[in-house]
Amino acid sequence: MQRTEYIELLKKRFSEKRKFIQVVAGPRQVGKTTLIQQFLESFPNQIINASGDDISPDQSNSFISGLWDRARLMLKSGSKEVLIVIDETQKITGWSETVKKYWDDDTRLKNNIKVLLSGSSRLFIQKGLTESLAGRYELIPVPHWSYSEMKEAFGWTLDQYIYFGAYPGAAELIEDEKRWRTYIKDSIIIPSITKDILFMTKVDKPALLQQLFELGSFYSAQTVSFTSMLGQLNDAGNTTTLASYLELLEQAGLLAGLQKYSGSLLHTKGSSPKYQVFNNALMTAQYTLSFEDAKKDPALWGRLVESSCGSHIVRLQQSCDYESYYWREKNDEMDFVIKSGANLAAIEIKSGSRFTNSGMAAFRKQYSKGKTYVVSYQDDPSGLAIPMEQFLKTKPDLLCSK
Repeated sequence: MQRTEYIELLKKRFSEKRKFIQVVAGPRQVGKTTLIQQFLESFPNQIINASGDDISPDQSNSFISGLWDRARLMLKSGSKEVLIVIDETQKITGWSETVKKYWDDDTRLKNNIKVLLSGSSRLFIQKGLTESLAGRYELIPVPHWSYSEMKEAFGWTLDQYIYFGAYPGAAELIEDEKRWRTYIKDSIIIPSITKDILFMTKVDKPALLQQLFELGSFYSAQTVSFTSMLGQLNDAGNTTTLASYLELLEQAGLLAGLQKYSGSLLHTKGSSPKYQVFNNALMTAQYTLSFEDAKKDPALWGRLVESSCGSHIVRLQQSCDYESYYWREKNDEMDFVIKSGANLAAIEIKSGSRFTNSGMAAFRKQYSKGKTYVVSYQDDPSGLAIPMEQFLKTKPDLLCSK
């Protein structure tokens, strides 16, 4: 299956005159390499395709220099345009300064060499692009797969998406749930933490980071204060450390900590986080309860339904440019709040047969211009609730639009 939206965007960007480095960035196992290769199949000009997986640290400088030497030789030999593609760029030591040097040289010399980079997380962006290549690149964020993509590619039902999440590489393993869990942990979770976060960022307490991820994923769609979380962690730490580690996990596309919406930045920053995985597989891989048994547990299944809707919201917030929160005032609450510009939308997720919530009226009273919605896993006879399948096919920021 092709992720056509991103392939078409790459085609559009590279049909334009050379102006920016194009950067494809996203979490592990979302198909970045595949979509780049699909884009290259129809690219009309010369290509130099390389990967940071193929080199050792002591080869980094000569590796990038060699790519540019080849590209410039192609220009001298008559090529009008050359595209350099570097996959897994973050694995190349000192890549950003070297790429900056050659990009600026080509700009000055008017060499028509275009560049496409890819990396596994937003850490890659922060550690390289914003530090060295500011003003020289455009970002193409590639999120986790959607329910629609999993349904089209693998014929998944809504229940399968709720429980097994949305990693295409693991889709064919779900008949053997033990094997599926092992794949999620060994091929996604552990490399995301050890090779993305710990490789690119100084972390004083790696064990605490790992524990925070495991516990936060287990509590996805629930609000737990950092103080309470500390009481459940083995390694010593403080709330400031946990907050910084949670930010790293969010940048790696693993686990977000949604803040309470209050309209005040000060109050928002001081709230207890609502933990939210970017992909429900990261949550259920921590469980021992099977898919069939989870469906028989109403409380657990309700949490999985809410977390699945939450993962849809957070996975798109970077590419659609909105902010995600939750809302609570005394006994009134809404599961999620989306803020797009000056527009607000509050969303309540219902997995059972009750479709009303006192929080909706309370939210509208406090934020008169905000919209409120109910998203329902079950059929709503009144027709007022948005069916969950429809919600999962809708870009969340559209709920805010007038």
